[in-house]
Amino acid sequence: MSPVLEKIDLKDLSASEMEQFIAVYGKERYRTVQILRWLYKSGVHSFDEMTNLPKQFRHDLAEVSRISQLTLERLQVAKDGTKKFLFQLEDDNRIESVLIPDKARLTLCVSTQAGCALGCRFCLTGKKGWKRNLRVSEILNQIFAVRERLNQGEAITNIVLMGMGEPLANYQNTLKAIELMKDPDAFKFSSRRITLSTVGLVPELERLSNEKRFFRLAISLNASDEETRSRLMPISHRYPLRKVLEVCRNFTLRPRERITFEYVMLDGINDSPQDARRLVRLLRGIPSKVNLIPLNEAPGIPFKRPSEEKVKQFQEILMAAGLAAIVRSSKGREIFAACGQLGGNG
Repeated sequence: MSPVLEKIDLKDLSASEMEQFIAVYGKERYRTVQILRWLYKSGVHSFDEMTNLPKQFRHDLAEVSRISQLTLERLQVAKDGTKKFLFQLEDDNRIESVLIPDKARLTLCVSTQAGCALGCRFCLTGKKGWKRNLRVSEILNQIFAVRERLNQGEAITNIVLMGMGEPLANYQNTLKAIELMKDPDAFKFSSRRITLSTVGLVPELERLSNEKRFFRLAISLNASDEETRSRLMPISHRYPLRKVLEVCRNFTLRPRERITFEYVMLDGINDSPQDARRLVRLLRGIPSKVNLIPLNEAPGIPFKRPSEEKVKQFQEILMAAGLAAIVRSSKGREIFAACGQLGGNG
């Protein structure tokens, strides 16, 4: 490992860890706030830019720590304005992030792992295999890198952790990154503007509920019966649908908060009226809404996108039963930037 990489990456530290780190130099807590603001609000790349820190302290920090960045390898722009960023990590692994414009919102979809180990059959990321978890800094640096490339007057309004990888399989780093996203001295995103999407790793969901970590939660459901879900999502053999929904039913939510259930629709597989009616029964008693996502087709994915008529019929059945159901329009499909299309190869 190079001497630079052996240094502590300040973006890997939580606010409390930063406070402990600088206490070694006899520095007070307000210096932590200053450093956080330089890093996250100003986006500095060097310690010399932290002009309200004593010069000797800046020198000491540079001796033992660093401020990392991602290397942008490729940027693609779709006709609808969606942008896909391919980043190279320091070990030459690659990850992708997607910036999605939608009326008054500008949503950034970030990755939490290089690749994915779950192998969902409708998702391109899983076909690339799993390389490793991302560090806290690598999750956050996607925000930095995209923010630096925004047009004047633009600002990222929402963060969704549903890029490459399973966020709860990288639990500690993902949750630490989210806390820095919410920290008023760091990115200062509202918890209502951060969404974590998971296939439903039951122990981690239970831990999340017990710890009362607040942000929006989305569960990738994708089927209304155990057999179909297990065929589409191998993780269901370990954590069956009934167990995932049991945890959701008991999940700690704030007043008026709902869990979003994501349902990727596959032609002839999970898109029948019977599936819709079963889904209504499954979600009964859970404060919820459903995002219907017609499959984004990709080479190597053995399924087809259902017709608009099928999707509409499915939605109408859910809504008639009192469920909030939205058909999510997938942007950036022609550059493989839509849900399930990220492969980490540009």
